[in-house]
Amino acid sequence: MKVLLLSDTYSEHTEKWALGLADNGIEIGLFSFNKATYPWHNHKNITVFFEPDKKINAESTFTKLSYVKYVSVLKKIIKHFKPDILHAHYATSYGLVGALSGFQPFILSVWGSDVYNFPKRSRIHKRVFQYNLKKANVILSTSEVMKVETQFYTNKEVLVTPFGVDTSVFKNAIVPNKLADTIYIGTIKPIEEKYGIVYIIEAAEILLKLHSNKKFKFYLIGPGSDLAYYQKIIDEKKLTEHFVITDRIPFSEIANYHNLLDVFLNVSIDDSESFGVAAVEAMACEKPVIVTDVGGLKEVVNEGEFGIIVPKMNAEAIANAVETILERDNTHSGKAAREHVLKHYDWQNNLKYMISIYNNLIKDKNGI
Repeated sequence: MKVLLLSDTYSEHTEKWALGLADNGIEIGLFSFNKATYPWHNHKNITVFFEPDKKINAESTFTKLSYVKYVSVLKKIIKHFKPDILHAHYATSYGLVGALSGFQPFILSVWGSDVYNFPKRSRIHKRVFQYNLKKANVILSTSEVMKVETQFYTNKEVLVTPFGVDTSVFKNAIVPNKLADTIYIGTIKPIEEKYGIVYIIEAAEILLKLHSNKKFKFYLIGPGSDLAYYQKIIDEKKLTEHFVITDRIPFSEIANYHNLLDVFLNVSIDDSESFGVAAVEAMACEKPVIVTDVGGLKEVVNEGEFGIIVPKMNAEAIANAVETILERDNTHSGKAAREHVLKHYDWQNNLKYMISIYNNLIKDKNGI
């Protein structure tokens, strides 16, 4: 089977899907408007057909139509690669190019802001989004809540393909050199406004004032265009010695950071946080998680059964939730959270489901 993925090679989500499918013997082609920061796609079953040196971005334009000029490039790749399936991850940029290529079978995966934000910008944006959905043979969503949002724009069935975690990698483990007298709190998300970074900093300030006798270390783990901005806020609040900002890390190191943290924060402020895979990773490592009441975050913690839900944009609520976690024994709840992940978000099961969707689509195409 050959699958041509239209997806951002800079994204760890693309990395995970491509490698997982390739490891299952599927021949993967990649078409990306961005460039990976390290050569994760060096795999015998993966070929990169298009990946620019600099990110191609049409966000500043009125619509995504500036991507149209790349349709001819995609058509040439399709003619050369001869894929069985074209699968676009992200319903606007990649979805538009995929839709305009005319190739079928065509799968469209919605990711978040493409369904929550893009179609609400204007009537034209909505029509472009609906056009892309109309051209798709299959529409996929990573969460139930985003499925509901997507179905405002289409009458087609939307299948839920959770973006799970490899539970053989994401599991509780001892981290060497972790200081026993220090409480480690942090997030593993892009360091950008959408992910509530300023509220993490403010919550840290509250906790440090309330517990001057305790040692805290706060981690902001991930890339971001606003790293200098948040570092400045941390410096101005005289919190520099308590914070670590890592910038982008390889996907292979993420599990180690989850096991370093005593409390994981996923405190996004935007409903386009459609799933919350980072929270699932933490739960698989048996770590207590704090999430905000947006998007699919409530869904992954089962409405608070496996994590504390706080209001968005509320540093005091985050600090209070941290205190609640620190005051209780989290051993049982951590193990229960992992069992929940094993049941619903095990990556191998998610991969098998995706491959079954591919196989069924090919059978339909061939009239089997």
